[in-house]
Amino acid sequence: MNPTHQTCGQTERGTRSLRLRRPPGASNSQRLTLRGQPGGAALGLARKPGAGARGGFTLVEVVIAIALLTLLLAGILTAYIQSGRHAEWAGYSLAAQALSIHQIEQARSAVWDYSINKNELITLVTNLSSPSYHNSSGTKVWRGFTTRQLDIPISGTNIVIATNYVTLKQFSLSGSPLVQVQMVTVDTVWPFLTLGGVRLFTNRTATYFAPDNRDTTSL
Repeated sequence: MNPTHQTCGQTERGTRSLRLRRPPGASNSQRLTLRGQPGGAALGLARKPGAGARGGFTLVEVVIAIALLTLLLAGILTAYIQSGRHAEWAGYSLAAQALSIHQIEQARSAVWDYSINKNELITLVTNLSSPSYHNSSGTKVWRGFTTRQLDIPISGTNIVIATNYVTLKQFSLSGSPLVQVQMVTVDTVWPFLTLGGVRLFTNRTATYFAPDNRDTTSL
């Protein structure tokens, strides 16, 4: 057993102190000190060097955490922007479809009656801008266009203009008796701002019309 040296002496204040010296080769954690105080005694173990230090993140760990957080926020922001643009595009498309249907409803209200020699469908197209007519292999074709403002929320002068291209075709259906029909096609072209610039989109609506007169002798 290694000998332990003991010292006992008188301090200046008259307080006796007893100290146990560590044997040669003992570590700091094995150091034991016994001190006597007036009115009590205290026994304590010496603390290891650096034992009370608190751990932290390294610079590399902080940089990696910031990079991952940036990627996460960028993905969320991109998804939010894309969903907003899709919603805006859907609003433009619905407004353009409403314009196209409105033009079709105007054609529905027109009168086409051979008994009174009246065809308001042709008048509807010829009253449009830049009307044209041509006859190709027995099919009569009238064309024209009109511009309208899209019914979308706007602020100030931030309006969007769409163009309705109207085509009227008149041809005969084979059968007995021979029946003439007219097809009205409306192509609504509207602009939309994308990341690559302004692009044009088209909504198409078409329907067929037969004469209002049911007297086959006048067809």
